[in-house]
Amino acid sequence: MYKPQFLRTAARASIRPRAALLSQIRNQKITPQFSTCSFLRKESDRKDTDGQHGAATTAGEPGESGAHEGQFARTDNEVRVQYPEEENLPRSTPVQGRGGLHFKKTLASFSMEGKTAVVTGGARGLGLVMAQALAQSGADIALVDLKKDDAVSSAKDLQDQLRKENPDSEKIPKVTAHYADVADPASVDSCLAEIITEHGKIDNLVTSAGFTENFSAITYPPDRMNKLWGVNVNGTYLFAVGVAKHLMEREVPGSIVMIGSMSGAIVNVPQPQAPYNAAKAAVRHLAASLAVEWASNGIRVNCISPGYMLTALTKKILDDNPTLSKQWTSLIPVGKMGRPEDLMGAVTFLSSDASLYVTGADLRVDGGYTVT
Repeated sequence: MYKPQFLRTAARASIRPRAALLSQIRNQKITPQFSTCSFLRKESDRKDTDGQHGAATTAGEPGESGAHEGQFARTDNEVRVQYPEEENLPRSTPVQGRGGLHFKKTLASFSMEGKTAVVTGGARGLGLVMAQALAQSGADIALVDLKKDDAVSSAKDLQDQLRKENPDSEKIPKVTAHYADVADPASVDSCLAEIITEHGKIDNLVTSAGFTENFSAITYPPDRMNKLWGVNVNGTYLFAVGVAKHLMEREVPGSIVMIGSMSGAIVNVPQPQAPYNAAKAAVRHLAASLAVEWASNGIRVNCISPGYMLTALTKKILDDNPTLSKQWTSLIPVGKMGRPEDLMGAVTFLSSDASLYVTGADLRVDGGYTVT
């Protein structure tokens, strides 16, 4: 074994050279050599190292690599579309050949028989087609619209279509028309009371009332922005709360489907529509929030986010702005816009018992737009 004295001597001997080296390092003046580090190179030198692609990086000036820079990912303030006044809205008719008896096997849980569904914005467009889907699945329907005359006409057309396609049916779903300004709490309460008087109850709600406009943010008229927010967000909230109160009072479960938009998750191009995008993002998160809040009451709340749908109003917009169609479809993986009837299965699924364990979901029906 080594003696302690020997070990101490050996340790001191090993320390002395290291101490001398440290002293030498401290006294030596060292000049940092950073001249070859890329982050301190001059801008021109850095671009040169990127070769022919340098102009397409952040080293290049805006537009240096060509006029194409950002052209498929930016809004165009020249695109301007104002939502038509109510009297100028194009009429819609029920989809033909979608109802009637069939002998294809499907789940009984998709049936809406015995249910009463309220559809806001139900006089035309997506609302009318989704109302038709629920009626063809067996539900009684209350169409709600700001233009009651149009709602009355659509209700009659829908009921006539159901009779035509189901000539041997003993019972045809009841379809009624009702007026409401969805952004006005008193009007919403009055409308719901009228529907309950007419149908006896409400089991389902689809909030399809809404509209979009295209203005650049800095030129958007404040009064129109307030109207847009009032219809798209406040109207959705007011009807959802009103129906939920009714369901809670009856102590029964129910389903609420809010119609959002893919615009709540992405920014559409080339048309500028910041307030609409924000409003639909609010609808999407409202659905998720109320799904959690009302889960203990058995009330499911989900959202459908459609992509570009070729409604009568969309056709009018594309007629006025013919280049939009190609720009839109070039960004959709399936290469096509959807039809309103492409939402029929989605709304029936989320409204029916087929989706009993689905709540707080956002079902995007957009041809893959939001996944690219």
